[in-house]
Amino acid sequence: MSRFKIGVLADSFRLPPREGVSKAKELGADGVQVYAVRGEITPEGLASAGRAEFRKFCESLGLEISALCGDLGGHGFERAAENPAKVERSKRIVDLAADLGTRVVTTHVGIIPEDPEAPAFRAILAACRELGAHAAGKGVTLAIETGPEPAAVLRALLDAAGSPGVGVNLDPANLVMVTGDDPVAAVATLGAYIVHTHAKDGRKLRPCAAAEVYGAFADGGFEQLEKRMGRLFAEVPLGEGQVDWDRYLAALETVGYRGFLTIEREVGADPAADIGRAVRFLRAKLKG
Repeated sequence: MSRFKIGVLADSFRLPPREGVSKAKELGADGVQVYAVRGEITPEGLASAGRAEFRKFCESLGLEISALCGDLGGHGFERAAENPAKVERSKRIVDLAADLGTRVVTTHVGIIPEDPEAPAFRAILAACRELGAHAAGKGVTLAIETGPEPAAVLRALLDAAGSPGVGVNLDPANLVMVTGDDPVAAVATLGAYIVHTHAKDGRKLRPCAAAEVYGAFADGGFEQLEKRMGRLFAEVPLGEGQVDWDRYLAALETVGYRGFLTIEREVGADPAADIGRAVRFLRAKLKG
């Protein structure tokens, strides 16, 4: 399993971008993922010289940029009327990724319906096809994050999109916390579409509907999502949740995934300590 690399979502430290990147290096990461929807590291915040400088800064620390996070929030691409503006901004984030030397932009696309004729499915599909064509032309993949729907439903959308510019960011904790989907089975279902992963762990405490969880986040942001935490599910440090890491990592190896395990820590009073433990946890697993 030594072919995996360990990354950190720099924003998990709740520090300014460069401080977060430096902290990831200090804790022994191989790379970083960076949010690209607000603040400095955005298409609007970085002109050409700034992009070159930030890329050089990461390289000077010996860190790869594993991915940008291009999640625009709201209901993803479920609502066709909102998509022209969202698709256009997502294209600019893809352009930023190409300039920064990363080949992945992760995002949530909304809750994908099982019915391929549902208006939301068709809206998401149209957006993914347009963005996939643009991303492929830049050598970038738009990686849809798992969570709101079972892996089989996401696979149906990916197959329908039929674009090399659309793939998967597999977050095992999202699957266990909300849908109750088995991350090991999800790896087999999504296979070669997986281009990036989040290393996160969690526990499902009671049954919940994806619309309740992701709808609350779409309408009220993380503050509303936190109200569901502790009642419906809990994000916990790596190794303390329901993700079977030995089987999960073996499954990734089996399908030929060779990319980043990027640690994401959305809660907790001391994210740096939790991330440091997560790096050590993964290093130990990868040596096994």
